[in-house]
Amino acid sequence: MSAKLPPVTFGGRYLGVAVLVAAQVLIGLVHVVFGFWMLAAPRFENLGFFSNAYLSVDIYSVYTVVFGVLSLVFSVGLWLQMRWGWVGTSVVLVFVVVADSLTLLDLPSVPGIPKFAGYGEITYSVIVLSYLLQSHIRAKYGIQVL
Repeated sequence: MSAKLPPVTFGGRYLGVAVLVAAQVLIGLVHVVFGFWMLAAPRFENLGFFSNAYLSVDIYSVYTVVFGVLSLVFSVGLWLQMRWGWVGTSVVLVFVVVADSLTLLDLPSVPGIPKFAGYGEITYSVIVLSYLLQSHIRAKYGIQVL
């Protein structure tokens, strides 16, 4: 007979959840810092032909800050094993996959999303979503699939 080993935990949470929360906090902090940095970056008004590019950079900067703040807030929910943390993280990741996919396909999306970042963001989001959709993780957060 084979005995089933208990799952590896950290702080009473699955190790995967602990790693995910740490990654999401890091990603959130990086996005908030760089988003505010891009908003504070000096603009050179004498280059008038770049005026539309400024709007694109500003929209992407705000998007980056909002994404970072949401990542941080929902990380807290994941750590506290709250349903809203799981739902919020999943929704944000699905949005990232859609927005980056549209950008890579040259379709209308959030202005300013760099194409080179899309590949990594989509890959990360799909991996995290596949983890969050596992039955034992959904059960931990009280999520039932119909």
